[in-house]
Amino acid sequence: MLLNDLTAKANKYQSLISAAMQRVLASGWFVLGPEVARFEQDFAAYLGLDHCAGLANGTDAIELALKAMGVGPGDAVATVANAGMYTTTAVLASGAEPYFMDVDQKSMAATLEQVRLAVEHGVKVVVVTHLYGLIIPQIASIADFCAQHGVPLLEDCAQIHGARLDGKAAGSFGDAACFSFYPTKNLGALGDGGVVATNNADLAARVKLLRQYGWTSKYRAEVPGARNSRLDELQAAILSALLPELDAANARRREVAARLSRGIAHPEVVTPPEGGPEYVAHLYVVRCPRREALRQHLRANGIASEVHYPIADHRQPLFGERFAHVRLATTERLVDEILTLPCYPEMSDAQADQVIAVVNNWSI
Repeated sequence: MLLNDLTAKANKYQSLISAAMQRVLASGWFVLGPEVARFEQDFAAYLGLDHCAGLANGTDAIELALKAMGVGPGDAVATVANAGMYTTTAVLASGAEPYFMDVDQKSMAATLEQVRLAVEHGVKVVVVTHLYGLIIPQIASIADFCAQHGVPLLEDCAQIHGARLDGKAAGSFGDAACFSFYPTKNLGALGDGGVVATNNADLAARVKLLRQYGWTSKYRAEVPGARNSRLDELQAAILSALLPELDAANARRREVAARLSRGIAHPEVVTPPEGGPEYVAHLYVVRCPRREALRQHLRANGIASEVHYPIADHRQPLFGERFAHVRLATTERLVDEILTLPCYPEMSDAQADQVIAVVNNWSI
């Protein structure tokens, strides 16, 4: 069994995708055209925000959002260390230094207390990651705290498309939000793509300059730190076609995740709790002290699994001893226990039950 069957998704939405692609082919406009403008408008409205800037991928979105917020060499940016190096890579690309925050054991996300420590350290921007499809429980308090202290808050929403807390969309709490549309995402394209979404018109305008060479007019470059990072028309058209399907797909993800959590009953496997609108089950991540033994058992029974993510950012080999002094107790424990099991909207109840049976039959 695959961890995520993208062929099943493509087949389910084939007619919508084909119509979108044909529309772009007939237009003859393939980069930064009307399809991108339409998706930017529609996605911003979906989030309850005013502005959206389409980019080549989600990591570029974080980098260019940071640069638009004024981050550069000599600055520190707060981020967690358990989210796959994506934000850390963007921080490094902006010339800044990452300040690593530890996470809550249950939500596996940043806490208000960790954000407080980061602000006291003097970070230029705080980046929080909504991990695995769950809105950070303290996001409203974190946003209020950052606003009170004049520190911009950037939400990394690569795994949280469509989640809502108290009726408010993930991505609408901070000063700006970054989304990825990599094919496995809840709202996924057939290639790479990303956006920065915000209510700040100046920030959105600056991101749009940074995504295309810093041009203020064609071939006139005025903004430093820019690059070529444009969302193409095909991906934008496909995303526009799939956006109306997102809420239903998320509802099905929650159903599958709930079925797994209700069914898995193994003393060594800790499952995520069932969730409401604040949870869109991007990844179904369990915890197990004997993770590798469980993975081997799953593999022997034809079920794929993955570790998201096995190495904490501050322990990545590229840093050498640079962050040897940093201790993140919860993060370092979690990376040795987490395991992702299959969970996606096209997954059948029978497939979910197969996963449940195999996990429960694992010998202690």
